[in-house]
Amino acid sequence: MSKIKYYYDPETLSYQKVERKKRKIFGGVTLFIFFSCLTGFLLYLYAGQVYDSPELRRAKREKQFVEQQLKSMQMEVEQLATVIEDIEDRDNSIYRIYFDATPIPDEQRQAGFGGVNRYEDYEGYDASERIIAVKESIDKLKKRVAIQSKSLDEIAVLAKDKENLLASIPAIQPVRNQDLTRMASGYGYRTDPFNKTRKFHYGMDFTAPRGTPVFATGDGVVDRADANSSGYGNHIRIDHGFGYTTLYAHLRSNKPYNVRRGQRVKRGDIIGYVGSTGRSQAPHLHYEVFLDGERINPINFYYGNLTPEEFNELLKKSQQENISLD
Repeated sequence: MSKIKYYYDPETLSYQKVERKKRKIFGGVTLFIFFSCLTGFLLYLYAGQVYDSPELRRAKREKQFVEQQLKSMQMEVEQLATVIEDIEDRDNSIYRIYFDATPIPDEQRQAGFGGVNRYEDYEGYDASERIIAVKESIDKLKKRVAIQSKSLDEIAVLAKDKENLLASIPAIQPVRNQDLTRMASGYGYRTDPFNKTRKFHYGMDFTAPRGTPVFATGDGVVDRADANSSGYGNHIRIDHGFGYTTLYAHLRSNKPYNVRRGQRVKRGDIIGYVGSTGRSQAPHLHYEVFLDGERINPINFYYGNLTPEEFNELLKKSQQENISLD
């Protein structure tokens, strides 16, 4: 119960009850409510600055996560681009040059994408610009990787051909040095043993005892193993591919062949044996090398099993003009 207040009235010389005016009471209450609301609003604004709501905190965390992921992906894309650029450089400056392939222009490797907007679905968001930039970088990397992959497939085929070429080129002597009596005659003009005229000798003659093994000088397929060519007697021809063919003549009469027509042989395989059949003066092997159907000097194809000293000695003997044995 509220207390009743009194005041002393000097005119009436008595105490009078204090009467409170309703208007003043209403104004005070109104003013109190106004200031209470104002204080609460200000406190709400301050709390919003200092303390986030759970939803706002979650939204901020998600935004921060997206920012971090975009930054991380952009760094990874840049690292991948550096790696691919290094591979492309080696592909152009080493691999393709080594295998006689035309380098791929940078314009072709780095070309973008024309036509319709490929990134329309990524537009309309706060991070659209950054997301589109990352996506575009990834698409360009994919294209560069596809081009590089195709290039390496091409290089693999060329490398296989190169490997086959190196294995197929006639690169060793058809008769081992330790089996030779001597190198009788080389490529060039020599005296014919039968009519004593000066005549061009298209091969090299290796003298050796009858039955000495004769080796295939490169990988290939036996094209002929017969005596149906004038002057060569029992002989073998091997097609090495890549335009190369070798001929081994004057093989022995008794079981001259260790191979048959159509058989695939490897460099170093024994294909026959030294003899003196056909137009021959003494047991020896007449050896010829053909490139694209033209006879060439076999002296250039012995790098596979001769030391530099042995090759120089063979070269010196092959250049001497003497009497050939066929």
